[in-house]
Amino acid sequence: MALPAVRPVEPTEDTEEALLDRVFFALSDPVRRAIMWRLDEGALLVSELAAPFDISLQAVSRHIQVLVRAGLVRQERSGRVSRCSLDAGPILSAALWLNHYSKYWQAQFDLLAASLAEIDQRRPAKRRRTRSTK
Repeated sequence: MALPAVRPVEPTEDTEEALLDRVFFALSDPVRRAIMWRLDEGALLVSELAAPFDISLQAVSRHIQVLVRAGLVRQERSGRVSRCSLDAGPILSAALWLNHYSKYWQAQFDLLAASLAEIDQRRPAKRRRTRSTK
C-alpha cells in the first residue's frame, strides 16, 4: 500500500508559528537580507532599492513582497510610486525562538572553558622574566 504524497500546507491563519515561518523564509535569501540592510538607514523607493542589484525591478518587487508578507517591510503606494520602510518587530520573535536554543551552545562554551582551564593547570609553570627599568 503506497502512502499518499506529502505536500507542504501553507498556513492560512496568522499563528505565531506561521509568522515565524514567514520571517525565517524571508531572511533565508541574501537579496532580501540586503534589502533589509538598505532599509535600516531609512525608507526608500522600490527603484532606489533595486538600483544596486543585478536583477530586474520585477524580481526585486517579488523579494519585497516576501518581506511584506513576513511583516518585515511596510510598503506605501502613491500612484505608481512605492516607498518601503523597515519594520524589524517580527525579528524579535525569531530572536526569541533562537535564544531558546542558546542553552545548548552555552553548555558547549562552558565545557570548552573547563577544558581550557584544565589544560592550563596541567601546563608546567613557566618563569616569567621581568625587565628592570633603568
